[in-house]
Amino acid sequence: MELEALRKDMVAAMKAKDKVTKDAVSSLISAVKKVAIDEGCRDDISGELVDRVILKELKSVKEQIDTCPESRQDLKDEYQARYDVIAKYAPKLMDASEIKAYLTEKHADLIASGNKGQIMKDTPAGIDDGPARALGVVATIELILCYQVVLLLKKHRYTRLLLLGEK
Repeated sequence: MELEALRKDMVAAMKAKDKVTKDAVSSLISAVKKVAIDEGCRDDISGELVDRVILKELKSVKEQIDTCPESRQDLKDEYQARYDVIAKYAPKLMDASEIKAYLTEKHADLIASGNKGQIMKDTPAGIDDGPARALGVVATIELILCYQVVLLLKKHRYTRLLLLGEK
């Protein structure tokens, strides 16, 4: 997502007098500008930076929804509307099955060695973001490794049974 697309959507929301969309997109634009200034790239704002900020804002709005008291349904509705607007701009993240497919395709040799740290280093940030990336990839790696251990144990048990003449 580019910053210019956000600006155009904000202008369209202003023309349509859509206050919820205008406020949400305006807060995204200001958050992107703030992060760009903090990182020293005020004039050259990349799409990756915009996506990162959108995901961060989406997470913070989700936390607002989760921590909102049950008695304040008006606030919950407001947060949910804002979440829905921001979610439209958020980049699509890979789910667990896509992460598993990627890891088994690209890192079969590392998974076979069981070196989780090296897999985490080699896994691109496009899979997920921040802690979600770490939890998603680690959980998937552990699932794959556990499955391989079970297969190995079954194979070992089957070999032992054949050697002992048991069934």
